[in-house]
Amino acid sequence: MRSAQTSLPTEITQNSLVDVPENTQKATKKFQKRDRQELIQELHGRYSRTGVNGNVSRRHFWVKRILWITVVDGARLAKRIVDICVAAGGLLCLLPLFAAVAAAIKLTDRGPVLFWQTRVGQFGREFPFPKFRSMVVNAEKLKEKLAAMNDHSTGVTFKMKRDPRITWIGRIIRKLSIDELPQLWCVLSGDMSLVGPRPPLPKEVAGYTLADRRRLDARPGLTCIWQVSGRSDIPFDRQVLLDVEYIESQSFWFDIRLLLKTIPAVLLGRGAY
Repeated sequence: MRSAQTSLPTEITQNSLVDVPENTQKATKKFQKRDRQELIQELHGRYSRTGVNGNVSRRHFWVKRILWITVVDGARLAKRIVDICVAAGGLLCLLPLFAAVAAAIKLTDRGPVLFWQTRVGQFGREFPFPKFRSMVVNAEKLKEKLAAMNDHSTGVTFKMKRDPRITWIGRIIRKLSIDELPQLWCVLSGDMSLVGPRPPLPKEVAGYTLADRRRLDARPGLTCIWQVSGRSDIPFDRQVLLDVEYIESQSFWFDIRLLLKTIPAVLLGRGAY
C-alpha cells in the first residue's frame, strides 16, 4: 500500500495544490473588479454633476437634510420657549410661597435659606445648583458618618428614607418637592430644562461607568421618567436605564406628558425623602 501511494506522480499533487487556488483567486479578483466598477458607475450616475440622475438625487438629499434640521431645531426651540415661559411665570407666581418657606427655614436654626451645590449638566459642564435648605447646616460633614446606612448601596447616589439631618420644615418641603423650586432659575438661565435627567454631583459622575455617562447626553431637568415612577425608591441602575430611555425617545409631546404626570407624583409624595 505504501508503494502504491508513493508512486503517484508528483505533478498531479502539485497542480492540485497550486493551480486550483490560483484559478480561484483570479476568478475572485475578476468578480471584485467588476463589482467595484459597477458600483463606481452607479454612484457616479446618481451623485455626480454630469450623471443622469445626479441633480435629482442631490436635491432629494438637501431637501431631506433641511427638513431634518428644521424638525430637530424646531423641537429644541419649542422646548426652550416652554422652559422660559414656565420658569419665568413660576418664579413670579411662587414668590409668596418662596417668602414663607424662607422665613420658616430662617426661624428654624438661623442658617442660610438656600443650599448651593455644583452639579454636572449636559456633556459634563458644571453649573451652580440651588435648593431650599432642608437639612442642618453641617449636613455635608455628617454625610460621611451615615454612608453605611445608604439605601442606594448598589449605586453612586446617597439616599436615606429617615435621614437624621433633615429638619422639620425640611421634611415638609422635601415631601412636596418645594425644595427643588429654586431650580426654576437654572431653567430660566439655560443650565437646566423642565424635563430631563436629574443633574448629578461631580463626585457621583467620577464613579460612573461608560454606560452611566449616557445620562449626560441631554440637558438636565426638574423631572423625568423615574421622578414620576417612584423617585428615590428606584435603584440607581434603573434610574440610568429610564434616563437613557428618555434621551432616546424625547419629544415635545413626551415632555408635556411627563410634566402632567409630575403633578400627581408630587402631591402623593411617593418615593420622596
